[in-house]
Amino acid sequence: MKKPSETGMTLRSTRRLCPCVCRQRIRVVLSQKGSVSWCPPGAVITGLSLQQESLKEEIDKMQTWNIGEAKITKVVEMEQMWPGSAVIPDANSAALLEHDWILGPFADSENGRIRLSFHAFCIEIGDEKIVVDTCAGNDKTRPNFAALSNLDTDFMHKMTEAGFGPDDVTAVICTHLHVDHVGWNTRLLNGVWQPTFPKARYLFGETEWAHWRVEPQVYGDVVGDSIQPCIDAGLAELVQSDMQLNDAIWLEPTPGHTPGHHSVCISSGGEDAIITGDLCHHPIQFELPHWSSEPDVDKPAAITMRRRFAERYCDDHTLILGTHFGGPSCGYLRPLGNSWWLDSKGFADTDDNLANA
Repeated sequence: MKKPSETGMTLRSTRRLCPCVCRQRIRVVLSQKGSVSWCPPGAVITGLSLQQESLKEEIDKMQTWNIGEAKITKVVEMEQMWPGSAVIPDANSAALLEHDWILGPFADSENGRIRLSFHAFCIEIGDEKIVVDTCAGNDKTRPNFAALSNLDTDFMHKMTEAGFGPDDVTAVICTHLHVDHVGWNTRLLNGVWQPTFPKARYLFGETEWAHWRVEPQVYGDVVGDSIQPCIDAGLAELVQSDMQLNDAIWLEPTPGHTPGHHSVCISSGGEDAIITGDLCHHPIQFELPHWSSEPDVDKPAAITMRRRFAERYCDDHTLILGTHFGGPSCGYLRPLGNSWWLDSKGFADTDDNLANA
C-alpha cells in the first residue's frame, strides 16, 4: 500500500478549531427534507422494531488483527439484523437470494435481512491509541432514528476492557460526521456533554465539517451534543482527507457517501489494511457497486468511489475492515467477472450466529 508521500499527494497540516469561532449551533430540523433524510423504517416495514430484530446472541467477543506492529481491535456497540431494503433499497429478499452464495455470514437472504454492525476500530501502535468512529453513544435523543435514540449500552465498559478507556486514547478519527459515527465523542456528565476522551485529538475532516455545519439535521442536535463539545474543549482539529497521522496510518479520500468522507489506511511491517467507513455499508456492494445506500449524499459519486476502491484493493495482502460489516467484518477482495466479492474465509465468526438470529 503506497503512502500519500509515495503517490505525489501533498501532506497537509491540521488546523485546530477555535471554540470562539465555532460556537454557533446549527439549527435542528426534524423534517424529512434534504439530502440526509434517511430514516430506517424498522417497525413500519416489518412490524418489528430494530431492537426486537437484534441478534439473540450478544456479540461480546472482541476480534483483533495484527498488521505489522499495529494491533486493531473491533469493539461492538450493537449488531442487528436489518431489512436489507431499509439500508440498500435494491437489497430486497429476491435480490439477496440471487447472490446468496456470496453473502456467507453477512446476511440472512431467505428473510431479506442483512447483518449490520455498529462498532469502533481501535488501533494501538507504539505509544498511540487511536479510535476510528465512535458509534451512536448513550443518552442521546435521536428523532426519526428510534434504533439509536436514548441508548444505554455497555460500550465504554468494553472499550476500557480493550485498553481504550477515557484516559487512554490519544486520537479519535471520524471517517465522516453522521450520527452513528460521532456518538461516543462525548458522554453526559453531571447533565453536560463532555468529551469522552479528554486527552485525545479529535480529527474532523475540513470538507466534512464545512458541509455539516450548515446542513439541516434530521436526527436531533448531533453537532451540539457530539461535535461542538470537543471544539469547545479545544480538542478538535480540522484535517484534510489525505492527512498522514504517523508513519503507519493515513487517511484516503473516499467522498460520495458524504462530501468529506475518508477511509483509514494502516501499513506496518509489510502488511496492509484499510477501514472503509461508509464507503459501503455491506459487502454485497462490492459485487454490485451500483446498489446505493439510502443515506449516500451523492449517489453517483459513491458508486464511482466503490468501483475505484475495489479496483485498487483487490489483492492478496490488503485486509478490508468494514465499518458496518457484521460477523467477521473483514476479508480480502477477489475478482468476480467485472466486479468483486469479499472473501471472509478463515476469519472469526461463522453462519452459526445467523442460525440463532
